[in-house]
Amino acid sequence: MDDLSVELATAAWRKATKSASNDGNCIEVAPLSDGRVGIRDTEAPEKAPYIVRASVWDAFIDGAKKGEFDF
Repeated sequence: MDDLSVELATAAWRKATKSASNDGNCIEVAPLSDGRVGIRDTEAPEKAPYIVRASVWDAFIDGAKKGEFDF
């Protein structure tokens, strides 16, 4: 098992508190080393998560706060 696999297996996954209103179906995120963030589907936690750099995650959060993804 490589270092990333070990890190993912012990990662502190969390989901938004508002996900309860969606039957808990959402994504989970986990902080990883080097500022990376793991992103996975709560309905399929056994599948490999997406791993993004800190800059990508920060840009996503910034866009979400600004309403860029609102419908």
